[in-house]
Amino acid sequence: MNSMLNVSVSPHLRSETGTSSIMRDVAIALLPVCFFGVYNNGYRALIIILICVAAAVLTEFVFEKLVHRPVTIGDFSAVVTGMILAINLPATVPFWMPALGSVFAILIVKQLFGGLGQNFMNPALAARCFLLISFTSQMTNFVYDGVAGATPLAALKAGENVDLLQMFLGTHGGCIGETSVLAILVGAGYLLVRRVISIRIPGLYILSTLVFAVILNLVTGAGMPSGTYLLGQLFGGGLLIGAFFMATDYVTSPITRSGQVIYALLLGFLTALFRVVGKSAEGVSYAIIISNIIVPLIERVTVPKAFGQKRAKKGGVKA
Repeated sequence: MNSMLNVSVSPHLRSETGTSSIMRDVAIALLPVCFFGVYNNGYRALIIILICVAAAVLTEFVFEKLVHRPVTIGDFSAVVTGMILAINLPATVPFWMPALGSVFAILIVKQLFGGLGQNFMNPALAARCFLLISFTSQMTNFVYDGVAGATPLAALKAGENVDLLQMFLGTHGGCIGETSVLAILVGAGYLLVRRVISIRIPGLYILSTLVFAVILNLVTGAGMPSGTYLLGQLFGGGLLIGAFFMATDYVTSPITRSGQVIYALLLGFLTALFRVVGKSAEGVSYAIIISNIIVPLIERVTVPKAFGQKRAKKGGVKA
């Protein structure tokens, strides 16, 4: 009878869901975005995606071999980092830039801080911001159908008219994976059905961005924005792709419900602030990495105290 007992430490109930299955689901959810990006931008988009993924996986493998850590490329986290970086790049960038960005994401932001679970901000977005600051002209050069021009979000900021149907379908210039709202929603729906993410963070993030955009337009004297303006803010740039695929990163987002609400509202405020008040039309990447840095502070005030533990009184000690 005793031979049938399995004596072990807690937790005694373990979920079959692990890092590799979660990352694999995220990679699958990104496929519609990647496929449309290749369709919309041609073979260069495919090459950039392959370079980003290959460089991310290779960097993780080589680094872990050199420092004698267990090789973790089988958990698909490096693949996801490469895919996210790729869809946040224009299809016109020189091919060495995706490789450089992937090395920066994996080596500097992820591995030097201890690997998966230890990074303090989203590696792919940190790499995008690094490339954007270092190589601004290449990172803001958008060509569609052989013609260089502003993205719909930039046109909206300049007060020009935009085609909302075109923005929804994605038949316009922009980063590889941010143009098609339809493709993004297909991938997001997969993640929601698989329960990899919940709607709390992306839903509040999107809603608060629009609300703060209205408030900031009124405060700055621009007046009440139109429905076309708000839908343009929703469909344009990286808001949707950032809300569903980047702001929901397990490592860099809060674990508590109240913390997630605060985090999402902060994301919405910063995104609206950068878009409405800032010089650039976009602001999602910076909003997410800034909020990532603030997550430890959010969790410090939102994680509940253990049963029986009292908060310290001023000048006293915890019981």
